[in-house]
Amino acid sequence: MTRIAFQGERGAYSDLACRTAYPGCETVPCDTFAIAIETVHDGGARLAMLACENSLAGRVPDIHALLPGAGLHIIGEHFQRVEHCLMGVPGADITDFRRLHTHPVAMGQVRKLIRELELQPVIQADTAGAAALVAGWGRKEEAAVASSLAAELNGLCILRRNVEDAAHNTTRFYIAAAEPKRIAPGIAGTMTTLLFRVRNVPAALYKAMGGFATNGVNMTRLESYMLDGAFTATQFMADVDGHPDDIGLRRALDELGFFSDELRILGVYPRSAFRERAG
Repeated sequence: MTRIAFQGERGAYSDLACRTAYPGCETVPCDTFAIAIETVHDGGARLAMLACENSLAGRVPDIHALLPGAGLHIIGEHFQRVEHCLMGVPGADITDFRRLHTHPVAMGQVRKLIRELELQPVIQADTAGAAALVAGWGRKEEAAVASSLAAELNGLCILRRNVEDAAHNTTRFYIAAAEPKRIAPGIAGTMTTLLFRVRNVPAALYKAMGGFATNGVNMTRLESYMLDGAFTATQFMADVDGHPDDIGLRRALDELGFFSDELRILGVYPRSAFRERAG
């Protein structure tokens, strides 16, 4: 059975992402992203499900700081729809609720619900932990917003589904492993994640990006980093369409090499079908 590590408690959305992407897998909860990465290195899991960005909250800073030195290879991506559920102990009714417990990001995504039910928001460390607390207290006036999986694992009843303010709330994950995924060039739907630094000279990034434009390579994501505490962003991580050995991307990377002091491939992997469905 495949074991897959994630950051969070059982029932977290990352846990749900693992079970959705790998049905029947054994999920391994970890307190931090660093521990999830180390669990793969130690052999405690074959894969790590690492949240990298959310359609509402933006990028996940911890992962972008850890990935360059993680020593893992990105072998896939997964998009998980975040469907918040309002839940309470068995026998509770919505009219019983007085306080709402959840993670601060989730709290910001259910403002309409809070106003409608006139609930007192109470911040907790994560959504799954909030569900566990409500289950442990056993009080009808306490409610949680978390995943349906968290409700199931903690024996809570879902009073209302999809209570989030925005219907497009989706988290993207990198799937990482100790060994790279072997994909032949020329296969449609391949993506590459790369890390590079540009020389600290005028228009270096503009010139580095020019090779992707002239060679018809689509870049779906570009993130910048501070290095060594300096307020000059000279390191970048990018997701691009294609395989490094495809003619267009190979030429773009060759041009990038003229302006980059360091270029590393973090992963070559199949593009998620979610991208086509989201269109």
